[in-house]
Amino acid sequence: MGIVSIFPKSQTSAILMRLHEASSNDIFKNLYCINPLFLFESMKSYLAAAIQMTTVPDLQKNLAQAEELIDLAVRQGAELVGLPENFSFMGEEKDKLSQGDAIAFESEKFLKTMAQRYQITILGGGFPVPVDSTGKVYNTALLIDPNGQELARYHKAHLFDVNVPDGNTYRESSTVMAGTQLPPVYFSEKLGNIGLSVCYDVRFPELYRHLSDKGADVIFVPAAFTALTGKDHWQVLLQARAIENTCYVIAPAQTGTHYARRQTHGHAVIIDPWGTVLADAGEQPGIAIAEIKPTRLEQVRRQMPSLQHRVF
Repeated sequence: MGIVSIFPKSQTSAILMRLHEASSNDIFKNLYCINPLFLFESMKSYLAAAIQMTTVPDLQKNLAQAEELIDLAVRQGAELVGLPENFSFMGEEKDKLSQGDAIAFESEKFLKTMAQRYQITILGGGFPVPVDSTGKVYNTALLIDPNGQELARYHKAHLFDVNVPDGNTYRESSTVMAGTQLPPVYFSEKLGNIGLSVCYDVRFPELYRHLSDKGADVIFVPAAFTALTGKDHWQVLLQARAIENTCYVIAPAQTGTHYARRQTHGHAVIIDPWGTVLADAGEQPGIAIAEIKPTRLEQVRRQMPSLQHRVF
């Protein structure tokens, strides 16, 4: 029987391999051939939240702010929650390094506590984890399940070394070591396949095509986008990544003034596979919350099967 699929060829072969590994019974393959929606049948519709914060150079104050916003998201029904890049600390680079061990320990502990307390899957969108004998840290995104178990970890690969036209100069690589591994996709039966990325990664579409090839349905882009670049580039880049990979994009964000001249754009958003902005947190701390629907994924991938038409 030939395979007619709503997925790109790379996803189809990867998914069928996973089904084959799960069981030697060919019924799984046959079910997929008959009904492409078979692969979405275990995935449910659910609410996801992208949290927007104004993080400052005070670890405990930031964790208290994050907990308040997580509580708000859960009370509105969110089952998948994302915190932005630098959710636990945003200050001078020298302070980040000197407090690196404490920030890393407290951040991971906090994520596991929140996941268990609220029975959610939660992403800590980026916090410093010291790298032995280097004097630097990894900018680390961490996905935790409702039992407090680590599901996926990603070290930000693309570092923000940019002279921004507003006069600010950023040299992330002065204190951060670039990750050397492509980001993971966590395969979740209920929430869909979740891909990770961080902030500046969004300007590199090949990273997201990798996530798409691995079967991603939902992609996180936690960020601390600068105020100047954000107003022109933030939303359009996120929409492009959603459209070209026919995935949901969940983009938690930083907003406002954090210290000295460091200002961020805000507008945490959730975007559907068609590129439609489903929720936007605006410019104040808060949440963007929206429904993630497997039926919408199937619809868009059927109506616009561009990934199947790739030549290269």
